Amino acid sequence: MCLTKLAAKIRLKKLYLCNVVSTKAKIDIRKLSLDELQSHLMAMGEQPFRAKQIYAWLWQKSCTDFDEMSNLSKQLRDKLKEVFAIYAAKVKQAQRSADSTIKSSFVLFDGNIIEGVLIPAPDRMTACVSSQVGCSLTCKFCATGYMERKRNLNADEIYDQVVLISKQAQDNYGQPLTNIVYMGMGEPLLNYANVMQSIQRITAPDGLNMAAKRITVSTAGIAKMIKRLGDDRVRFNLALSLHAANDEKRNEIMPINEQNSLRALAESLKYYYAKTKNPVTYEYIVFNGFNDELSDAHELAAFCKHLPCKVNIIEYNPIAFADFQNAEEDKIDRFADFLRHRGIVTNIRRSRGKDIDAACGQLAIKETASPAV
Repeated sequence: MCLTKLAAKIRLKKLYLCNVVSTKAKIDIRKLSLDELQSHLMAMGEQPFRAKQIYAWLWQKSCTDFDEMSNLSKQLRDKLKEVFAIYAAKVKQAQRSADSTIKSSFVLFDGNIIEGVLIPAPDRMTACVSSQVGCSLTCKFCATGYMERKRNLNADEIYDQVVLISKQAQDNYGQPLTNIVYMGMGEPLLNYANVMQSIQRITAPDGLNMAAKRITVSTAGIAKMIKRLGDDRVRFNLALSLHAANDEKRNEIMPINEQNSLRALAESLKYYYAKTKNPVTYEYIVFNGFNDELSDAHELAAFCKHLPCKVNIIEYNPIAFADFQNAEEDKIDRFADFLRHRGIVTNIRRSRGKDIDAACGQLAIKETASPAV
């Protein structure tokens, strides 16, 4: 070993020892990149190849206990426990809906609570995951919007939701997880770095190795961040919670529209499509007496002309904080038919898990007496 490399190794080891002595806090091992973990292990006097072994346990096997890392010596496992911690999310409570949907509350290392949902269907198993503790966007129809945004989730906390919900799919239905939607609590694009890192770990060959096309990120509409998705040439799907193709109406129910107008969103979406060639999904809740007329459908059809897209018409799920009502079924059908006749792929999505407040827009951390699933 050359003197320069030897000096660097000695310096790194001194810094490492100093850090261990000067602080009682353990290092969150899942916040480290593979290179950073390798550097820590070398400073501990371990061989660098051990980093790949540990990384596989953390991200491929979703291990949350150093003692379970069976191809490591007991001495190394003890060292890891002294220096590092795995701050894994845990299921606090799980409820099963009459339609087989499972909603879970997850407790984080700092005591905060988030919610996620398993949505089973004959052809797929979908995990709906959260990206923030609470939300700052105050959408008037969404229960989470009435909560305080306490903090962003770390990438590993998002990853943990996927792992835990996947286990529920296997344990309850004998099926693997097939899809992930970032449609739970919070605005994913306001937690951009952690959301992107979580998707990287979920899709990486040395992670869960899930196809990016099986993942959908839903946003209320942050124009500059949609452009950033384009610059990053993401491979996952993008959905925009639109709910009105009229600025006045959208301002009323989604205050974020005041800084991200439909014109700004259209521009950002066209930029995103030019960079990625990924079509966009527009999510549209049809509220009774608010945005359920054919004139509203006409505005939506005009907005759809900007780029290749499809529309998911979503049933509204009432919440205690707002007095919106779902549109009449015949109006929803006429609305959908209007769009289809104009060549727009349109699906009507029926709500799942309404009886346990697990449906779209209902996540708000309600404790119940229901036993765990």
